[in-house]
Amino acid sequence: MAVQKSIKELQAEVDTYISQFKEGYFSPLAMLARLTEELGELAREINHYYGEKPKKSSETEKAIEEELGDLLFVLICMANALNIDLEEAHDYVMNKFNTRDKDRWTRIEQE
Repeated sequence: MAVQKSIKELQAEVDTYISQFKEGYFSPLAMLARLTEELGELAREINHYYGEKPKKSSETEKAIEEELGDLLFVLICMANALNIDLEEAHDYVMNKFNTRDKDRWTRIEQE
């Protein structure tokens, strides 16, 4: 059974990992490039699983979970480097969706 971690714990875990290296966090622009790279890798895997482009026999098997994990790691690095608390960022976005967009989508009927 996996241990549940809060977003704060994830951010602290990534910071502990990155802090052991002299190079530290990459610049925001370099992290944006990495984020874009990881998103492309996720898109490629999604396309292989759900799209019309099957993998070549020479391509290694990667899981969507792995690509999402890579994307999450870089996103956490970017947040940490910019001193952004992702729990606060999440709360802000959810408040926006629950107020500004509260009537935007068709709700499922409650029985």
